[in-house]
Amino acid sequence: MSSRDQILARVRAAVAGAPEAGEVSRDYLTSHIGDDPAAALDLLHENLADYRALVHRTGIDGLPELLARLLAERGAATVLAPSGIPDSWLAATGATRIDDREASTAPELDAVDSVVTGCAVAIAETGTIVLDGGPDQGRRRITLIPDHHICVVRAPDQVVASVPQALPRLDPARPLTWISGPSATSDIELDRVEGVHGPRTLEVVLVEG
Repeated sequence: MSSRDQILARVRAAVAGAPEAGEVSRDYLTSHIGDDPAAALDLLHENLADYRALVHRTGIDGLPELLARLLAERGAATVLAPSGIPDSWLAATGATRIDDREASTAPELDAVDSVVTGCAVAIAETGTIVLDGGPDQGRRRITLIPDHHICVVRAPDQVVASVPQALPRLDPARPLTWISGPSATSDIELDRVEGVHGPRTLEVVLVEG
């Protein structure tokens, strides 16, 4: 008998005669903030900032000017944007637009100054942005290798209160990336290091209306 078989045999013996498990209650709340879109957006803003993301709010008409300012402040000469990002979003910037290409190598992506993407959904209660590789988000690697990521979230359409509300909107067969703040890790002495396995700087633009 293998070690695996021995372990399973002990488990079966331990639970022999145990009563059948009862029905699991599913009557828990799916949101703790109700159905107020404004409250969800404010909570998302607060939690994103708590995770050290840089959060900006604007209307759709002010988006091109805001993106141009953020890229200029970064000194970005190149900006990578997937095909689903409208040209109008980047019309006011002087940076050179780079397409999301399958043939791009890691060193080429590392040389990009900034990345601008959309998102699939944003979760207010956890301050989480979810990407699913859609046309306005591109391949996962373009948001993991470059050091500066600007993510545009359209409110209220893409903002939900909680994870249970987000999951039905997502296709588990797609390449899902869940982002809560800029990439960071800590060693045993709790010294925080950012940019280890993703962008060092995450900026989130909440576009209202």
